[in-house]
Amino acid sequence: MAIRTILNEKEDILHKVCRPVTEFNERLWEQLDDMAETLEASNGVGLAAPQVGILRRFFIMDVGDGLVEAINPTIIAKKGTQDGQEGCLSSPGKWGMVERPQKVILKAQDRYGKEFTLSSKDLAARCICHETDHLDGILFAERAHEMLQET
Repeated sequence: MAIRTILNEKEDILHKVCRPVTEFNERLWEQLDDMAETLEASNGVGLAAPQVGILRRFFIMDVGDGLVEAINPTIIAKKGTQDGQEGCLSSPGKWGMVERPQKVILKAQDRYGKEFTLSSKDLAARCICHETDHLDGILFAERAHEMLQET
């Protein structure tokens, strides 16, 4: 495993739509393991593949309930709203207020290609939406209705 460099928001790859994952093999597993190590080292809660230079549709997250790996994710249901502060590992020091669904249901595949669904709320729902946006080339600042003072 290795800690990967997290790309800055100015990098072109972060503004592109990612391609689906079609091969569930050792290369993917290594990328997922590297991303998990990178996420832990950065003290973040989520990390999408394009943030480490991989133009593929997958992300990982850990909001305190253990690591989730979501490959080819799709949000299949949304309910309610929450308005809260967001930041991003690719936008260090920037924070903004973003409205997201309160609850989401995610459909994705695991590292072996097996489909699963995950029902999430609050921070986990926010993280899923944030990371899924990354896979479509959208950064949180584009969704923010108010940017806060940079730290």
